[in-house]
Amino acid sequence: MSRMQRREFLNLTTLAAGGAFLTSRVVFAGPEENEARLVVVILRGALDGLAAVPPYGDRDYAGLRRDFALRPPGEKGSALALDGFFGLHPSLAFLGQSYRARELTVFHALASPYRDRSHFDGQDVLESGTPRPHASQTGWLNRALAAAPARAQREAGVALGQNVPLVMRGPAAVASWSPSRLIALDDDTLARLTDLYAGDALLSTRLADALASNAIAAESAGDGAMSATSNASPANAPAANNARYAEVVGAAAGFLRQADGPKVAVFDTTGWDTHANEGGAEGQLAGRLAALDGGLATLKQGLGPAWNHTAVLLITEFGRTAAINGTRGTDHGTATMAFLVGGAVAGGRVISDWPGLSSRALYQGRDLAPTLDLRSVLKGLLEEHVGVPASALEKTVFPDSRGAKPLRGLLRS
Repeated sequence: MSRMQRREFLNLTTLAAGGAFLTSRVVFAGPEENEARLVVVILRGALDGLAAVPPYGDRDYAGLRRDFALRPPGEKGSALALDGFFGLHPSLAFLGQSYRARELTVFHALASPYRDRSHFDGQDVLESGTPRPHASQTGWLNRALAAAPARAQREAGVALGQNVPLVMRGPAAVASWSPSRLIALDDDTLARLTDLYAGDALLSTRLADALASNAIAAESAGDGAMSATSNASPANAPAANNARYAEVVGAAAGFLRQADGPKVAVFDTTGWDTHANEGGAEGQLAGRLAALDGGLATLKQGLGPAWNHTAVLLITEFGRTAAINGTRGTDHGTATMAFLVGGAVAGGRVISDWPGLSSRALYQGRDLAPTLDLRSVLKGLLEEHVGVPASALEKTVFPDSRGAKPLRGLLRS
């Protein structure tokens, strides 16, 4: 057993009871190397879409954002160029490169059906795929995997993080992997545990499979990120969160690049609830965006050739107020943006029916108004990239969504 296979091992007591890696429910197929991969990243806390993708061409934008407004491309502290009206936050260098390579599509003025600005309820709607919070105990992505063709059903998804999020709960077989906070096991301890479980077919199988999955994750995450996650404290929380994010991203790449591994992965990031001291080209949000962007670059590198068949969707529960508040931040809003990036994406464009930022155009006089239903993006992506039948998308994956027509042509033909 190599050091990579045993270091930062997961809690074996939990494993024995059902485990951090749910091997009993996983059936991995042996698909061809070039089959489609999908990664869903949930940005918890409501990312400010007007900061991440500033509409500098809107004449009301600068007045609302004041000294946090990003200037047009080419000026100091300016946005990265997109289409001449929208730009990218300067911290999103990798996404800017992806846009120029036609591997990034940006959606703006987008929202789920939810309108009441509660993180808890907004995330529930975002993940369940239902029009109302707490209407389902399963998630749209899991239901989509269950409805996919037989070949796709055998290709398990994997949830990376402390818990399996709602979006991946349901009837389809999925796996989970969690970064461990425990110290590495020495050879003697590992040998004793192996002997202890040897007489139990179920536990010995779970132990072996968990070690294998941990080895895949560790190979991609790297020693620096792995060790940093065990030293979290209030003083170093941002650095620890970034290290944990880097570890999860590396693990996602490790799982998805395996020819016989899962083809769908989900993980989340936090820290997007910027009520105070949000910053503009520099500051709190800029640092978070830089970490997010760096993780996406790492994911591409880790996936290698599989990146060419990958689509990564980044979504958040809702947007933030159009204007800066009194504490130099933004409050809970409505419409926001989403990113779709990857080698499989027909990118190099911004998709938006822009409502404008005038006082009359704002939703309830305060928020960017929604003009694009997130479910339209999800339906188009799942139909074209995962092969989910349109009938299933309408009936079971996104119930009561007839008005949200699939947005097609999102993937390379």
